[in-house]
Amino acid sequence: MNRRSNSLVGVTGYDVIGDVHGHADKLTALLRVLGYAERGGAWRHPGRQAVFVGDIIDRGPQQLDTIGIVRRMVDAGSARIVLGNHEFNAVAYATRADDDGRHLRVHSRKNRSQHAAFIAEIGLESALHRELIDWFTTIPLWVELDGLRVIHACWSDADVAYLRTRVSEAGGLTERLVVDASDAGHDAYDTVERVLKGPEVRLPYGMKFRDKGRHERTNVRLKWWDPTATNWSDLLPPGTPIIDADRHLVASLPDEPIPTKRMWTYAGDVPVIFGHYWFRPPVAVANPLALCVDYSAGADGPLTAYRFDGEPLLSADHFVHT
Repeated sequence: MNRRSNSLVGVTGYDVIGDVHGHADKLTALLRVLGYAERGGAWRHPGRQAVFVGDIIDRGPQQLDTIGIVRRMVDAGSARIVLGNHEFNAVAYATRADDDGRHLRVHSRKNRSQHAAFIAEIGLESALHRELIDWFTTIPLWVELDGLRVIHACWSDADVAYLRTRVSEAGGLTERLVVDASDAGHDAYDTVERVLKGPEVRLPYGMKFRDKGRHERTNVRLKWWDPTATNWSDLLPPGTPIIDADRHLVASLPDEPIPTKRMWTYAGDVPVIFGHYWFRPPVAVANPLALCVDYSAGADGPLTAYRFDGEPLLSADHFVHT
């Protein structure tokens, strides 16, 4: 089983495209800027290949159009794609457990809201829905190109090594992996969570914070791509509502080191490009070996691509925004 893909004949570079989230208009605008044109039913570039970091569905108003553009490009060989957490969630949302028939991802109000745009266009349990869920399972969880790794949220050598033994021959989801990765008591759950959502750690001193959806959370995402983010105070944007154990609002997390055993700093020497994290412009490169292309296109931000030309260190000069 080999997830390393050498350059295709005639491909001179890769355009790694951030989370589209159902915004087909943003995608076609970006493809035009990048020099792609629609020919033979798919968007193509004479010398480059697009690589989507996943999360092409949910949120936006053009679910079917977005899926169609991406899928036709992948089928034509003018693009690749890796699995996002939203595609994985859609698979689990549509899949029932063998033992009790319940969906692997519960149909709660929160989850129905997250999938609302996708389901509204596709139709829950329709023939098209089933076809797309089947396609999502074939999408690899990562790709390795010549001198570049692409993954949705976090590259960890240990997690990738574990998943090599669990994914399909093409690198996608197996039925067993979907079940195990939906079980919070299974090793596969933590591994897939980190790969598709990033590593998290529980806040100290019983603290919580409110996320952008006003949900209270006890776990915070580690900035695994940023070797300077070593203190708790580095982990949340200024102005994030933080609550201490006594339910009082506090100004910030403690300016204290995160325990070393809980750190997840990227230690590879091959550049990795990822999405997922809802960055905001302007572009900031904290680590030239690990770089995010998600700049909140799923909301009001620009759809972003990184033009990779084989450079050993990634640079902000290679970003392209719509």
